[in-house]
Amino acid sequence: MDFIPKIALTMGDPAGIGPEIAVRAANDPKIKRIAEIIVYGCPDIIAAAAEKFASGHIPHICETGTMEYRELSPGKADAECGIIARNTVIQATNDAIDGRVDAIVTCPMNKASVNLAGIRFTGHTELIAELCGVKNFAMMQSAGDLRIAFVTTHISLREVSDHITDARIIEVANLLCDAVKAEEIEKPRIAAAAINPHAGENGYMGSEDEKVVKPALEKLRKSGMDIEGPFPPDTLFIEKIRSRFDGILSMYHDQGHIPFKMLAFEKGVNSTLGLPIIRTSVDHGTAFEIAWKGVADMGSLIEAIKLAAKRASNRPRQT
Repeated sequence: MDFIPKIALTMGDPAGIGPEIAVRAANDPKIKRIAEIIVYGCPDIIAAAAEKFASGHIPHICETGTMEYRELSPGKADAECGIIARNTVIQATNDAIDGRVDAIVTCPMNKASVNLAGIRFTGHTELIAELCGVKNFAMMQSAGDLRIAFVTTHISLREVSDHITDARIIEVANLLCDAVKAEEIEKPRIAAAAINPHAGENGYMGSEDEKVVKPALEKLRKSGMDIEGPFPPDTLFIEKIRSRFDGILSMYHDQGHIPFKMLAFEKGVNSTLGLPIIRTSVDHGTAFEIAWKGVADMGSLIEAIKLAAKRASNRPRQT
């Protein structure tokens, strides 16, 4: 019998679109054929979402909170919702670490809701990496042959250049290369974006590309990696150039997120590289403006589950 991975699907922020897309995805016939889905969250909220959006078909639930639907204010940032969403991710991650599930897929959380509770929170990626005890990790967005890994993520633009070091570039490039190889591409071709406009124009528009990025890429080439750049970021993402590469190294959040979401918003998947567990996610936020209205698109979540199931199925298992 083919292996069917057990996947923990977190419902995300209760006030967002997470509960809706979670119950719909858990009941999708295509998903049922490739994975056993357990929705992590508050049973009453998941049941309400199932009643509204999945013809009353309540999925398998792992309780991580007791908030009821009648207490919910859809579309609004709320501290209790933030706490529940965070606790849900913690439980799912711990279950993956302990081997009770084969992968986790996360629906969107609202950073403001968590921070309203007095808990400093920058994102799923950082929280899950901390729970796994991992310091060398990176965010990757993917859709088909388009893969982008990020040297920096959830920091202010003012801080970006301070966090881009040759060591960090080398770390993320290696994580990206390993992720591409895991998709059975033996010798990945990687492109690196520059930090500054026009790749710095030989130092006239900033010295970081000359002093940090180029030396790091040279070290990677000497180690055997097929990596080119730094490319001016305003042209790297056009099809004629990006199609030459199996992965792209983006230096900061919006540099890669903007073109990626323009190209693949409804089918993009966010995953965390460098973890001892498998974690994928939707590539969008809580969409408070359409929460609990039955109009949310679950395309990104379907792709995230499919990718998690594929990776879990391909991972060596003890017999």
